[in-house]
Amino acid sequence: MNSEVLKNRFKNYAIEVALLIRDLPRNTINIPYSNQLIRCSSSPGANYRAACRAKSMRDFINKLKIVEEELDETIYFLELLRYFNSDFRDQIDILIREGNELLAITVASLKTSRAKQKINGKS
Repeated sequence: MNSEVLKNRFKNYAIEVALLIRDLPRNTINIPYSNQLIRCSSSPGANYRAACRAKSMRDFINKLKIVEEELDETIYFLELLRYFNSDFRDQIDILIREGNELLAITVASLKTSRAKQKINGKS
């Protein structure tokens, strides 16, 4: 998968999460979880774009680690919202699946990048 396709997936993911948040009922549980989710779900795309412009392999890996952490956090808050919003379960499950796919791609990229870094003797 090329970087442009992945950039678009990250952007579409953030948009789909935002659309979900817009449709959720506003209550004492959903508001703080949604506020956190809007931040963490948009971060992977921004950090992936930054990784694509990395100045070194080390910089690339550091930015990808942020992508990994923010995706994991996004999935966590989606799971919490799913628990409290059963009417949105199917929509949230789709977002969790896409989040897990993006996370798997990110982790695979990290493993490959770390292996390349090790081969080149820059650990």
